[in-house]
Amino acid sequence: MPTYAYVAKDAQGKPFKGTTDAENEKILVKRLREQGYWVTSVTKQKTVAKAGAKKEKRKLFGGKVKLQHLCIFCRQFATMINAGVSLVRCLAVLEAQTQSPKLKEIIRDIQTQVEGGSTLSKSVAKYPLVFSNLFIGLIRAGEVGGVLDESLDRLATFLEADMTLRRKVKSAMTYPTLVLIAAVGIVTFLVTFILPKFMAIFEDFGVTLPAPTAFLMALSKFMTSRWYIMVGGIVVFKVAFGKYTRTKTGKRQWDWLKLKLPIFGGLNHKIAVARFSRTLSTLMTSGVPILQAMETVAGAIDNDILSSAILDARSAIREGERIGAPLERSGLFPPMVVQMISIGEETGALDQMLEKIADFYESEVEAQLEGLAAALEPLLIVFLGGIVGFIVVAMFLPLISIISSLSE
Repeated sequence: MPTYAYVAKDAQGKPFKGTTDAENEKILVKRLREQGYWVTSVTKQKTVAKAGAKKEKRKLFGGKVKLQHLCIFCRQFATMINAGVSLVRCLAVLEAQTQSPKLKEIIRDIQTQVEGGSTLSKSVAKYPLVFSNLFIGLIRAGEVGGVLDESLDRLATFLEADMTLRRKVKSAMTYPTLVLIAAVGIVTFLVTFILPKFMAIFEDFGVTLPAPTAFLMALSKFMTSRWYIMVGGIVVFKVAFGKYTRTKTGKRQWDWLKLKLPIFGGLNHKIAVARFSRTLSTLMTSGVPILQAMETVAGAIDNDILSSAILDARSAIREGERIGAPLERSGLFPPMVVQMISIGEETGALDQMLEKIADFYESEVEAQLEGLAAALEPLLIVFLGGIVGFIVVAMFLPLISIISSLSE
């Protein structure tokens, strides 16, 4: 977690300085305002922790820890802790068993730190690129409450559910993606290799080319003689788009667009709601306080629009409101979600109700993915057939003219 240096004023207007850890600058400013301070400046510090993060990034360059390996790590860790195996011994066994070389290095380093007197939560916090805020928060809650095995077990369950959802999304998009790649490959082959041979014939006969054929001829010449412009344009667009979406304004606009896209916008929204419900349920079941849980969830949701709504709800809860009302005011959470959360608060079973919401929306995502895949497959095939048909017709139109002139 990054460290920030800040300058703020108290209620009397007296300025003071301080440093603290936070998921990001926005969360820090909101936290200080809730405490009654007016923030004048925030600066991200280049501390040892940051250097450690850079060191970790260099270590992980060329490879990363897969979610599947993290799931197995958590499940085995929970089983051994529950069986009474010492923490250091657990880490030694996990290092020997894991199949991920990168995770093996990380576990070895964590074991060294734990043997040196560091807590497990502080040790894993040094690897933010591998262990999320949720991961660190649950381990910290398990250490404080003396129920580390239960926290790890819940974390493993959460990661397994998250991995299952990712697999469903990936499998549903695999076939349409393959068809689209095939379409691009076929069209590129026809335009760059087959079409030029026909064009040479048309030029020899001096045929007046119809509009479709002239368009294909221009496209073929561009792709064969100036292909570098097209490749360069794609690379420049990708780099520029990546840099823009990494800015605050760009990321917020892109996240807003992802929620408003036709068909896919609703799917992204349901995935985000399911992740919100699953994450908050896991944290609350582990005994994490609601304010801390909401802050962690806001950092875990990869969408600035929803994260802002969650942080606003956190501020309202701090002022004494129930969680359902501010979520309803945001307009980003469906009425059913708000009502089920309100019922969960009233009955004292909010964590269980959130788990039911997550189950419901994950099933909704699965059903929508199946329907989307079923609809995209024939559409892509028709699209591919239409493009190939257009190329064939455009090539045969001049041939008809040539045959007609020869017969005369």
